[in-house]
Amino acid sequence: MFRLWARTFKDNHMLKDIVICDDSNDTRTHKIFNALDKICLDFDLGRPIWLDKTVSEFKRHSKARFNQDNFIESIDFDFLEIRIIEED
Repeated sequence: MFRLWARTFKDNHMLKDIVICDDSNDTRTHKIFNALDKICLDFDLGRPIWLDKTVSEFKRHSKARFNQDNFIESIDFDFLEIRIIEED
């Protein structure tokens, strides 16, 4: 089972969260991008841009933060954090 947890924060308070589960046989990368698509749909967001800093943070910690620099349109929160909480 692959599970990814996403949360939005403003002023150090969590606004929304969601856990996406994926039992498919896709690659880890596909599971992450599919989960991020579902998160953006549920939170009514445009898809964030993966900057080099975001990619390296995710590779090291299985966690990434997307702030205003990662989005084309303006956002009404400080950052979106995604974290892998379970992986086969």
